[in-house]
Amino acid sequence: MKIVCDKVTARGHGMISARHRNTIEITKDEYVTERGTCIIACSADKALKDLKDDLKRVLKNNNTVVVIKVKCVDKVEMILCRGSDRLILTNDRKIVVRKSKYIDDATLCIESNKGASDLDRVLISRICMGDIVEILICAIELENIT
Repeated sequence: MKIVCDKVTARGHGMISARHRNTIEITKDEYVTERGTCIIACSADKALKDLKDDLKRVLKNNNTVVVIKVKCVDKVEMILCRGSDRLILTNDRKIVVRKSKYIDDATLCIESNKGASDLDRVLISRICMGDIVEILICAIELENIT
């Protein structure tokens, strides 16, 4: 078993609604519009391209479980999803967590147990105040079970 983690620091924004049912996005962009219903944080210090190479290697495995911890002020949310050997991980602006199996260059992980609308509303209210959002991404590569 191999575990690799990386941390992303971002900010909240008053326009964050976190209403999307199927995706969660963290962006390097400094702004959020009404159409960005999946965005939970902006002004991120990293996008997919910037994550540790070791983490990206572990993410590109069908036997990888991904745990994402989102913290803002005193509220914490945990998200579970999985890696895939089809991940591209090259986007230089954003990180996207998906409930579906859809993959593009911004996809961090698939088959998530939460979309933006599933996140705790108290957490989202803290994020809307513009506070710092800390995102810890941990990938756990499980060995084949036979």
